Amino acid sequence: MIATSIDQIQPIACFDDTPRGRLLLGAAYLFHKQGYAKTTVRELAQFIGIQSGSLFHHFKTKDDILAHVMEQTIIYNHACLESAIQSSHDPEQQLKELIRAELQAISGDTGSAMAVLVYEWFALSPENQQKLLKLRNDYEGIWLNVIQTLHDQGKIKHDPFIWRRLIGGSIAWTVTWYNVDGKLSLDQLTNIVWDMTLNQSPSLT
Repeated sequence: MIATSIDQIQPIACFDDTPRGRLLLGAAYLFHKQGYAKTTVRELAQFIGIQSGSLFHHFKTKDDILAHVMEQTIIYNHACLESAIQSSHDPEQQLKELIRAELQAISGDTGSAMAVLVYEWFALSPENQQKLLKLRNDYEGIWLNVIQTLHDQGKIKHDPFIWRRLIGGSIAWTVTWYNVDGKLSLDQLTNIVWDMTLNQSPSLT
């Protein structure tokens, strides 16, 4: 069931409680739940509790709103990845922490916003895609540096770029089935993904 008001949804870590932040929060929620193309500016304004014209005090277009949802999501989660790899100098442990951080982003801290980033990328105008590509590439670069190290050590056999796409897709897909309050904890899911990527037997411990 889709919420009818922003007051009915949970906050997302990458958006603050300013009018602009609330607008992005509402947009992330609606774009995720019913799709960017199907969400109108009037509907978004009604969801937030403002007049349609007020949206354009903050953003020029609906595409601009989508771009800022993605931008804030990437910036926030880039910082989370940076923090994750600082926890260890061992690339295997760094990989584990990256997996945990991205699963946390998808299933908790920035869930709706991350889903929008993944599934609505091609809804962005080419101009806004170009503006966000550097941020997105910097985010992916953290993953690729760790994966390349493991590849050089012979611990990952496949091409790092392709491997990251496959693992990233698997993690992103958890938004459709994983329940953080279910039987499988985030740590257990992290261990399963980590074990699979290093060709080990999955473990729930």
